[in-house]
Amino acid sequence: MSLLNDIPLTALHFYLTAPYPCSYLPEIQARSQVATPAFLISAPVYSELVLHGFRRSGTYTYRPHCDACRACVPMRVSARQFAPDRSQRRAWARHANLEATLHPLQNKDEYYELYQRYQQARHKDGGMDNDDRDSYQNFLLQSHVDSVLVEFREKGVLRMVSVIDLLSDGLSSVYTFYDPDLPHASLGVYNVLWQIELCRKLELEFVYLGYWIRESRKMAYKTRYQPAEGLIDGVWQPLVADMDEGERS
Repeated sequence: MSLLNDIPLTALHFYLTAPYPCSYLPEIQARSQVATPAFLISAPVYSELVLHGFRRSGTYTYRPHCDACRACVPMRVSARQFAPDRSQRRAWARHANLEATLHPLQNKDEYYELYQRYQQARHKDGGMDNDDRDSYQNFLLQSHVDSVLVEFREKGVLRMVSVIDLLSDGLSSVYTFYDPDLPHASLGVYNVLWQIELCRKLELEFVYLGYWIRESRKMAYKTRYQPAEGLIDGVWQPLVADMDEGERS
């Protein structure tokens, strides 16, 4: 095994960012703990970092480390034990005609056009700073780990794009964007179900869905995928669904 694949976590350095406005909770100042240098974070090392609550944005590997807030909970779904509820089964059937194909990270104009439409529709209130082409490419199309891009097409028309990282024990959902103008669509729900099914086919254990934030409308929906676990006080433990939260795609 090469040095880069065998390097221990102790060879990495970790630093705290300066405070910045939280993207999810108003009037909260956030901070992140960042792992460096990026070139030492190989796929096996990244898998270990994910177990400790990290995730990535491009080649930037981080986890929340705020001074007075612990709302962000790293979250994962057990693919082997997952059982969809009735609304999730409907979403799966509704989009059964989508054709998914896996690709290396690549840059296509139609991806960026769909991404812009999605951002404008879903993030009008802000929270994403990756709208221009360079930021979009740095955010989604750069990776130092094992990543794939998945196209979802309906009769040849691009409906959704998802970027996924392959880990030693599962899949990490990096980001998904989709056509925001389809009536009665549940593309976001379908995408999570598709990733869970892919995880099963690869005989892996977990789908990591990033951070669950109970107080954030955009992030609280994740516990509807059960059984779920959250990393709380350094221990992965069950997260119970908030059943009062409507299903959001």
